[in-house]
Amino acid sequence: MQPTVVVMGVSGCGKTTVGRQVAERLGIPFADADDFHPRANVLKMAAGHPLTDEDRRPWLEECGRWLAQHAGTGCVLACSALKVAYRDRLRRDVPEAVFVHLDGPEDVIARRVAARRGHFMPATLVRSQYDALERLTAGEHGVVVSFDQPLSAIVRAVLAQLRPA
Repeated sequence: MQPTVVVMGVSGCGKTTVGRQVAERLGIPFADADDFHPRANVLKMAAGHPLTDEDRRPWLEECGRWLAQHAGTGCVLACSALKVAYRDRLRRDVPEAVFVHLDGPEDVIARRVAARRGHFMPATLVRSQYDALERLTAGEHGVVVSFDQPLSAIVRAVLAQLRPA
């Protein structure tokens, strides 16, 4: 059985790129949680305002539904899932989900986000992402992988962590 994977981390850490490649290598569906944001959330972030927990509630519910729909065959979701409560919400639908936290230096993210074109998340919100981030706890099923390395190395590290022992 293929795993249900949530590639998590702050904006600009490579969730979508890594998630797509992991899903492709495993032959399972991929989704970007950004595509599940209500229009109001996108407009709020584009205006430079961080989302509240209440703003994120319907978005997380939609992400959880997508995970549950694909849990039988395995899937990969790129989703910030910055707080334990957000990950708990996703685990309500798929308790066996594995969280892969792409982690690394804030200055690298600030440069990446500032260089992006056509994305609703402005560089001014990078600090708010790090402020909100609650790293994986010992009780959570997941792994941490540094995003500050070549993409191929990140994907290899993620796949190695997903292989059954």
